[in-house]
Order: sequence, then structure tokens, then C-alpha cells
Amino acid sequence: MFPEQLAAMAIDPGLDWFRPAPRQKQALEEIAAMDEGRVWVARHQGLIVGYVALHPPHRFERWGRDGIPGILELGAVEVSSSWRRSGIATALFALLGRDPALDNYIILATEYYWHWDLERTGLTRGEYRRMLEKLKGVSGVQPCPTDEPEIASHPSNVLMVRMGSKVTPTLQARFRDLLFEKSQARP
Repeated sequence: MFPEQLAAMAIDPGLDWFRPAPRQKQALEEIAAMDEGRVWVARHQGLIVGYVALHPPHRFERWGRDGIPGILELGAVEVSSSWRRSGIATALFALLGRDPALDNYIILATEYYWHWDLERTGLTRGEYRRMLEKLKGVSGVQPCPTDEPEIASHPSNVLMVRMGSKVTPTLQARFRDLLFEKSQARP
């Protein structure tokens, strides 16, 4: 989605988990304006009720510190609290999984339990993680081992990865080097 398309839409006030809805809309517009930013939205009568956003990883994270092109991070997924359990998130991930432009990318998602909406969903950490694995699996994003400290800090946290079908062997090798620090033994 293009930033000008997003600018023309309103955002559901229930999209407020990460930040207030108007600021979230601004963040989506900024991601869509990035060269490699991608945003998919679900809308109802011009109102954004859900979204999935991909962007290059931040340079301060392990995944972005070397500036390796071809890696995108799943920045956020959210469905308005009034639209949950309607299949929107599954449909958004199905779109992501069918986008041929993503076949050239490694997509990663860092899942930390402290980012999860456990209170409003009523799910335990284990249930929420299983729900995320099932949901993101629709697009081919699967759990991936790593020794990244924040992921390893709690058993509920997980790194999830989708290796695009056209990712070069060189990019695959560079990404594998990021999964485990060189001083660590690999599984």
C-alpha cells in the first residue's frame, strides 16, 4: 500500500496496542514510504481495522547491524479489538504469503511475550505463542533457533522466519551467521 493511500483512510480507534491509533497510522504511512517498507491493511468502509507491516530491521538490532539487504522484519500485526476473531489477521498473512515480491526476501519476526496483548485476549503466554505460530505459519513464517539474548531470555519468546523461494545462497549464509554468534556452537 502506498503512503498516500494510507493517508486518505481513517484508522479504527481500537488499533491502539502499540501506540494511540492516530500515531499508529502515521507509523504505517512512514513504513509504506520506505524503499523496502510494505503495509497490508484490512479496511471496512475506508476505515483501517487491521494491518501487517514489514520494514528493514533497525541497525541497532542483530538483524540489521550489518546492513544486509534482503532481510525484512515483521514490524507489527494488529487487528482492532472490535474486529478480532473475524479472520482478518489470517487473511492478511495469507496475502503476505502469496506476494511474489517477497520471494527475494528473508522475513523475520521477533516475538517477545511482553509485546503481546495477553490481557485483552485472555490467553496465556503459551497459548498466545501457539496462536502466533499458527497465524504466521499461514504465510510460511516458522520458528527458527537463535541465541539472540532477548529471544533466549524467556521460553515464550521466539524468532520466526520465512525464507523466500528466490533468496540467494549467499544471503541465506549471511543470515545463518546472524542466528548464532560465531563464538557459540551451532545446533
